[in-house]
Amino acid sequence: MDPDLGIYDRFLVFMSGGKDSLACILRLLDLGVPASKIELHHHLVDGVEGSKLMDWPVTNAYSRAVADALGMEYRTSWREGGFEREMLRQDAPTAPVWIPDDNGGHRRVGGNGPLGTRLKFPQVSANLSVRWCSSALKIDVGARYLTNHPKFTHGKTLVLTGERAQESTARSRYASFEPHRSDLRSGRKYQRHIDHWRPLHQWSEQQVWAIIERHRVLPHPAYYLGWGRTSCRQCIFGSKDQWATVKAIAPRNLAVIANHERTFGVTIHRKDDVLTLARKGTPYTTNPYWVDIANSESFDLPVIVENWVLPQGAYGESCGPT
Repeated sequence: MDPDLGIYDRFLVFMSGGKDSLACILRLLDLGVPASKIELHHHLVDGVEGSKLMDWPVTNAYSRAVADALGMEYRTSWREGGFEREMLRQDAPTAPVWIPDDNGGHRRVGGNGPLGTRLKFPQVSANLSVRWCSSALKIDVGARYLTNHPKFTHGKTLVLTGERAQESTARSRYASFEPHRSDLRSGRKYQRHIDHWRPLHQWSEQQVWAIIERHRVLPHPAYYLGWGRTSCRQCIFGSKDQWATVKAIAPRNLAVIANHERTFGVTIHRKDDVLTLARKGTPYTTNPYWVDIANSESFDLPVIVENWVLPQGAYGESCGPT
C-alpha cells in the first residue's frame, strides 16, 4: 500500500548516506514531491563531542552535499557522546539527545533515565535490545526529534526509511506503510500525524542502483572501495574481508576496537575478535583516491555526475542486520 503523497505537509527521509536512503529521496522526486518539502535527516553515530570510533568520516559531509545538490533541507541529530559513550556507560543513564531547534542549531533533550551499564559492543543480532547501536543511536534519536520538535504537531508528516524485504527475513515482515511509532494523531492536548513509509520494501537491489544511475547521483565513497552496504565503516556486521580492509585503511580504529574487546572480555563476534577476523580476511582492492575521500570529513566532489559509473561494491558483500 502506497500513501497518498498529496496529503502531507512535509517529507522526512532518515538518511544513512547509503544507497537505499538515497533511492528513497529519488523516488520522492520521481513521484512529483517538491524538493522544498523534503528534509534529509542524518543521525551522527559518533556524536560531535570528539569520538570518531565507528562511522565513515565522510558520511555527514556527503549527505549534506546530496541535500544541497538536490535543493533539500539538511538536518542532523545525535546522542551526546555518540556510540563510544553509550558503549562505555557504567551505572549511568543513557546520554541526552541533541535535536534541531528553530534557529538552525540544536537543543538537548532527555538524559534523565534510569541507571544502566553496557560495557560491551552491540551484538550481531536482529534483537535490538542487544544490537543497541540501531535502537540507541538511530531509532530512539529519530523518535526524540519527532516527539520534541513543535513543527510535527502541525500538519501531516511522512517519514521514509530504506529497509527492503530482500535484505533479510526479519525485514521482509516489515509493513510497507503504517503509522509511525511517534504518531499521536488522536492525542487530547495536541496531535502528531506521522506516517511511516518504506518505499523500497519490495524493490530489488538492481532497482535501487537503476534509479541512482538514472538521476546520475554519485553514491557514497564506501561503495567505490568495495563495500556493498554503507553503514558504519567499522560496522559490527562486517565480514572478515571488510575487517581486513579496515585494517588497511583505518588501522588506528581497528586497534582501538580490539582494545575495547579485550577490556570488556566480550568480542563483537562470538567466535573471533576483530584482529583475528582481519587476519583471516582479504582486503578489498582499494583506490587510494577513494580511500582519501572516504576518510575525509569534507566532500567536495560533484554530486550529480555526467559520466556515472557503477561502483565496485554494487551487488557485493552487503553484511547487515539479519
